[in-house]
Amino acid sequence: MRVLVSDTSALVDLERGSLLDATFRMPFQFTVPDLLYDRELKNHGGDRLCALGLRIAELDGDGVMQALEYRHQHPALSLPDCFAFTLAASGDWILLTGDRELRRLAVSEHVKCHGVLWLMDMMLETASASARQLRDGLEAIIVHPRCRLPKADVQARLTRYAALVENE
Repeated sequence: MRVLVSDTSALVDLERGSLLDATFRMPFQFTVPDLLYDRELKNHGGDRLCALGLRIAELDGDGVMQALEYRHQHPALSLPDCFAFTLAASGDWILLTGDRELRRLAVSEHVKCHGVLWLMDMMLETASASARQLRDGLEAIIVHPRCRLPKADVQARLTRYAALVENE
């Protein structure tokens, strides 16, 4: 089973789109580092995420040192983001993020990285969510003022989902 290490922004978008249940029905293991969970998720739906199947993982001492080094080298990244990146890199896992700086680091370090739109494509491919659920979810995500999804990619998916809904 492929492991996806998520940052907080991806999980927040999925929650905004009411797509968490569909997310955890996919054939992936979703994981976050313990520091990210404790600081950003534990008191904000953490119990529900764990009940859905979210795994919490720890970095070893070397991993913590590496995360701290990334934080020093990339001050625009939060410490939880650096922990998520280090966890993905050390496990040769996929990083799931919507954060531009984190994506840039992943590209520069050759760590496989995807965002929420890719995950929605996977939901459709694995039949974890219907086109209608994805359309409605994406519409809910994009109306939020903090949405950072690329407009052209969003529009392409909305058009595709609408066509699929018409054929249901």
